[in-house]
Amino acid sequence: MKKDTTIAVYCASSTQIDDCYFKDARRLGQLMAGQGVTLVNGAGNMGLMAESANGCIEKGGRTIGVIPTFMIKEGWCHDGMAEIIETADMHERQAKMAEISDAGIFLPGGCGTFAELMELIVWKQLGLYLKPIVLLNTNGYYDALLHTMSQAISQNFMRPVHADIWCVAETPEEALKMALETPLWDTSIRRFAKI
Repeated sequence: MKKDTTIAVYCASSTQIDDCYFKDARRLGQLMAGQGVTLVNGAGNMGLMAESANGCIEKGGRTIGVIPTFMIKEGWCHDGMAEIIETADMHERQAKMAEISDAGIFLPGGCGTFAELMELIVWKQLGLYLKPIVLLNTNGYYDALLHTMSQAISQNFMRPVHADIWCVAETPEEALKMALETPLWDTSIRRFAKI
């Protein structure tokens, strides 16, 4: 692990979800703090975003929130983050989180989390983003999406090598380990090729 490692945690703001998701979010934040890893997230004050940040903060870890101005005006910003980076919009938020982090861990989430995940996968496929992408598959949440991605590969919409763009973890401990140890994407992989 390099000094001053920062990991982006992408996840839900929903509060109407099973407790197992909250437990894994808090545990991940605690683990990151324990290893001196800075947690970056969308600065939400609800759901798994808040829970992961709270877990990190309660163990003395550092947190950075990246949030658009309109969300701050709505009162959705977590007030305990060590640093807040305000962005003009959602696009700038996504770019900033990718820029300042050394890896991304995706906890379960809804459309916003799916959009962030798909965008990073596309960027990595094109060689624009080289960092680890880890899915924390709590309660088998990502099983259906992983099946869809596998189908895209088997039907030649993606190349088999693209299955290596992401890693799948079953526990917060495994997710953090993968985020810290997975090497950068190989830039020698051709960006475009006939399948």
